[in-house]
This record gives sequence, C-alpha cells and structure tokens, in this order.
Amino acid sequence: MATAPPQAASGHARLAVFLLLAVTAVWGSTFFLIRDLVEHVPSADFLAVRFGIAAVLMFAVFRRQTLALTRRELTLGAALGVLYAVAQLLQTVGLETTAASVSGFLTGTYIVLTPVLGALLLRDHVPRAAWVAATIAMVGIGVLSLQGLAMGFGEALTLGSAAVYALHILALGRWSTPGTALGLSTVQAAVIAVVCLLPALPGGVALPATGGQWASLLYMAVFAGAGALIAQTWAQAHLTATRAAIVMAMEPVFAALFAVVLGGESLTWRLLLGGGLVLTAMYLVELRGTDHDDTVSALEDPPAEILHHDV
Repeated sequence: MATAPPQAASGHARLAVFLLLAVTAVWGSTFFLIRDLVEHVPSADFLAVRFGIAAVLMFAVFRRQTLALTRRELTLGAALGVLYAVAQLLQTVGLETTAASVSGFLTGTYIVLTPVLGALLLRDHVPRAAWVAATIAMVGIGVLSLQGLAMGFGEALTLGSAAVYALHILALGRWSTPGTALGLSTVQAAVIAVVCLLPALPGGVALPATGGQWASLLYMAVFAGAGALIAQTWAQAHLTATRAAIVMAMEPVFAALFAVVLGGESLTWRLLLGGGLVLTAMYLVELRGTDHDDTVSALEDPPAEILHHDV
C-alpha cells in the first residue's frame, strides 16, 4: 500500500488537529445554548427534534454505510443508541439546574470513568496513573458540585450521564469497527430521536417558539451533530488515539469559556480550582499512553474511536 510523503502526512496531521480543536470548540459552545433552550422547550422534546434532524442529515451523507450494516450490527447500533439516549436525557435534564461551565467539566469526567469502569466491569488492566487521575477528578468534582456535604440534583444527574457515556464508550469499543462506525453512528442518532420522542409524545412535542431558539437547535443538530461527526471522522483517521484525546480534552475548557463570555456566568474560584483539577485528571489519563512514538502514522497506530456527548 502506498503511503503519503512525510510532508503531506504532516500537513494532514496539522489540519486534523485544527479540525478536531474546532469541533471541540463547537461542542463546548452547546452547553450554554442547551441550558438556555431547555428553559423554553422540554428536554425530551428538544432532543427528539435535534437528533431527528441529525439522523436525516447523517443518513443522507452515510446512506451507503448504513444500508450495508448486517442485522446483528443494526441490533447493536440500536442498543448503543438506547444507552446514549439515556446519557443525553440525564445530561440535558441536569443542565436545567446546573451551570453550563460546571456541566462541561462534570461531563468530561467520562474520560476518567471509562478506564475505571473498564477495570471494574471488564477486568481491563488500568495503570496506576488512571486511579490517581480518578482520585484527583473526584476532588475536583467535589469542589465544583458539593453544596455542604450534599451534591445538587442537577450535578448528580450530570455525573450519572458521564458514567453512562463511559459505558457507551466501553460497549462501542467492543462492538464497533472502522468499517461500521459511520453506519452505527447514523443508526444511533435515529434511535436516540425515537427514545427521546417517547416521553415527549403524551403532552405533544413542543417546538422552539422563536427564530433564535430554532437557530440554536439547528446549529446543534447540523454543526455540533452531523457536521462535527464528519470532521471528527476525517481528523481521527490522521491522528493517533492519544493525540486526538488530548485535543478533545479541551472541550470543558471551551464550555466554561463560552458560558462565562457569552452565557453570563461568573468566573468563580470553585470553577477555576475544581475545573482545573478535573482537567488535570483528564490529561493524566490520556498522557499515560504517550510512551509510544507519537510521530507514527494513523496506519501504524490506528486511532481509537473517541466518543463524545454529541452525535
């Protein structure tokens, strides 16, 4: 198989890092938008419409990959979609009473929870650094979320969503292959829309009432959903898993930045200290694997699928 010249490969890697950073910034921007939108549209209704639009767009782009899935793969995609829908509902309902900046950092703990749950449930080997990171993350979560000796309801839901995201990542790591990733993602988006539609149906699906609300929803469906997935898929084909994960760990930083600059939230010492501890834990988990040569190509060190809260 012919390989790209070193200069071309380096150029592709730089572009991939830029695209992945842009995608991470887009994802970070959704936290305060969702928090504002769910004040007017119920969480289940918002998610049903959002992922319905995303599923239609993704099927139009990935029709061939989706139709090529076997019955078993379709079943797996549906199961993954149900798991992801639960995580989305927990996170979005949690955002109704949780600051967007705090939600971003709490959601990001899935990076720490994934190896820990892998060790507990699947008996995966977990380096000592991952356990240290989990301890640091828990301290950071306490600074961010504890109200006295109790955790707020919204923060608890958000942390629960991070645990479900971690389970989703573990399941996808067992079942997904590079050839089925796009088709499975499309199936998952459709299943998420259907699952979220069920609790929305009894009272009728509420739609955004203003042009600004529709603009926010379409932005999250088109750019933070379907468009981000396409960019992420291309970028991760040109980066190692470690390098991609380190870039994507910037998401909670962007979430906090947008929440403070555009969302009107305050920059408090709890946000700085707690968020800094969680981010340190996330990077510690990802950097534990940098003992290999990060200059190798994605063909030599295939990038793992790194799942995120948005499809």
